[in-house]
Amino acid sequence: MINLMAFWMDIYFMDSNSPTMDYMIMFHDFSMSILFTILIFLVLMMMVGLKMSILDLNLMENQFIELIWTVLPMFLLVFIAFPSLRLLYLMEEMFYPDLSVKVMGYQWYWSYDYPDFELEFDSYLEDKLEFDSGFRLLEVNDLLYVPVNCMVRFLVSSVDVIHSWTIPVFGVKTDAIPGRLNQLNLYSYRPGLYFGQCSEICGINHSFMPICLGVMEMEDFLDEVDYY
Repeated sequence: MINLMAFWMDIYFMDSNSPTMDYMIMFHDFSMSILFTILIFLVLMMMVGLKMSILDLNLMENQFIELIWTVLPMFLLVFIAFPSLRLLYLMEEMFYPDLSVKVMGYQWYWSYDYPDFELEFDSYLEDKLEFDSGFRLLEVNDLLYVPVNCMVRFLVSSVDVIHSWTIPVFGVKTDAIPGRLNQLNLYSYRPGLYFGQCSEICGINHSFMPICLGVMEMEDFLDEVDYY
């Protein structure tokens, strides 16, 4: 079963649908393995020390011990930093996108623009009284569509206050800042319908800025664009 949405009592990431999310999950597991190793080592040291009473209450100075607890954490941080920086640059790198989409944040809705197709529309939260089934606070009146297996560049900004355009299953989260243009790339493995929300407190209706992204085959995407 592919977990592409968050469910009650979930304690781990949703199943990835992009290379970015794959790398983020791997980096998370890599970092947590180091942290758990350190934790287990410290717990064992405490247990052995308490059980065997290996305590020296008169120890005032030990250059060797101080060197170890200074140098070892430094090497561990560097060991974690290198893959972190590499992942950061991979997330920001953009290689000849197949499609560009402009995203503008408003209080409290999103506006999307396809420069390649001269198509622009606003996406509002769907009134819960207007549909019988669906996901509460996630349904929108107009969906954003992108083709599957294509590199899509998103240019994100805002008109009024700071927003944040976020879809967890793709591992994308970019601040929409007035007067500034932020860029992110998105590559999807599988077609489907994916949800996100504004992740920056932007006012009284912050909770009512859903993001609904439909990923489809290229032929269906072109038909959808022509329909508009």
